[in-house]
Amino acid sequence: MSDELSRALAERVYLSPRDLDTESRRIAAQRVRDYVDRQTMTGSPLGPDYERRLLDAVLAALLGLGRLERLLRDPFDTITVLGCDGVRIERPDGRIELADPVADSDEDLVLMLQALARRAGGTERALTKDKPTLSMELPTGQRLAATYLVTPRPVAVIRNHQILSVDLDELVDLDRTDPNKTAMIDPLLRDFLRAAMRAGLNIMVAGVPGSGKTSLLRALASEIPADEWFVVLEEARELGLHKTGRHPWAVSMEAREGHGERGPDGRPAGEITLDDLIPLSLQLNARHIIVGEVKSREIVAMLQAMGTTNGSLCTIHAREPGLVFDRVVELALSHRQEHSDRRAHLQVANALDLVVYVTMVDESAIGGRRHRFVSHVVEVGGLTEAGRPRTTHVFGPGPDGRAVPLHQPDRLKRQLLLAGYDPIVLITPRGRGAWPRPLPRLRSHA
Repeated sequence: MSDELSRALAERVYLSPRDLDTESRRIAAQRVRDYVDRQTMTGSPLGPDYERRLLDAVLAALLGLGRLERLLRDPFDTITVLGCDGVRIERPDGRIELADPVADSDEDLVLMLQALARRAGGTERALTKDKPTLSMELPTGQRLAATYLVTPRPVAVIRNHQILSVDLDELVDLDRTDPNKTAMIDPLLRDFLRAAMRAGLNIMVAGVPGSGKTSLLRALASEIPADEWFVVLEEARELGLHKTGRHPWAVSMEAREGHGERGPDGRPAGEITLDDLIPLSLQLNARHIIVGEVKSREIVAMLQAMGTTNGSLCTIHAREPGLVFDRVVELALSHRQEHSDRRAHLQVANALDLVVYVTMVDESAIGGRRHRFVSHVVEVGGLTEAGRPRTTHVFGPGPDGRAVPLHQPDRLKRQLLLAGYDPIVLITPRGRGAWPRPLPRLRSHA
């Protein structure tokens, strides 16, 4: 079947993980059906349950997912694998479950991860002694991060984004459509963020891992007109903006790992980083550049790109809202020859228009659930006398921690007015917001 799959896909110019999964399932289903029919004709009929389990096993081997295949069928947020027999599943409702081993030994688990790396569609991946980390999109669409050798036992984490296509309206109604979720924004925030995208503002979405930054980024991107040309850059494809049907002119670019000997610049042959792809995106005349996650040297190129584009988006990890600029500057200074805090702050002030911080409150340990919501929207503009970015907190935490209007934007007011949005609407409900339903917290914000 592997040979048949290779022949069927040999003529494809571009092969996405979804294409590989679809074609694998088609071939496997046909071959298993042929085998069951032959067994029936020879007087050894096989029942439907046997046929189903045989198909599951064949697909698991063909796609390299092994026993992980069965875990991916049910809804989940995260699957964490610590060694072959440590399997933890986080469900969308906050429940944590333990599952059966996914391999007979740690060595088998590593072999399975290596097989997955080799079969990554479109972009070369590897998990070897020389390259003991792996980040990739699974054939079924989830994101896998794995490592071995640098840890006592192999580790793998699979993150599942169940909704690829989401807009700002849906983030307002999340708690109404799904009782296990919390509304991320209210109508006031929705209208403001929609106007910000219409005005072509550069927005950085910040928060801790798992806070909902990717969902908010997808919703912001949904405001880009369908006929606009833009580029999405990721270490491993996760946003899926080129697959939702909303944006037929979205181009997805993925970083590529290098292999073999290092060149004069010290980089492995064939390596392509996000730092390389950002200038290419500008050469391709992209009006918007979206970076799924800024976490390393690409921060410098991203800030430079934002200084010359409108409506660009990115996310960044930050523990607290007040640490976002420190985190950006820290990354910028660690990947440039010249170490001037003031220059780094100036680059941030010139590139960014808004920072939107997403907060996660986790009450699962006391019987509650995780709440994810926007708590801050900060306008960026110029430098203070102290040499740090000048900021205006347009939205800030209300009594329950969710964002409520605090001030009208200063520097961006004219751009918002030209986009048809009058910030005067933020004055009347100042300090109150327009959240349609109370936050179902087990403990008060205090």
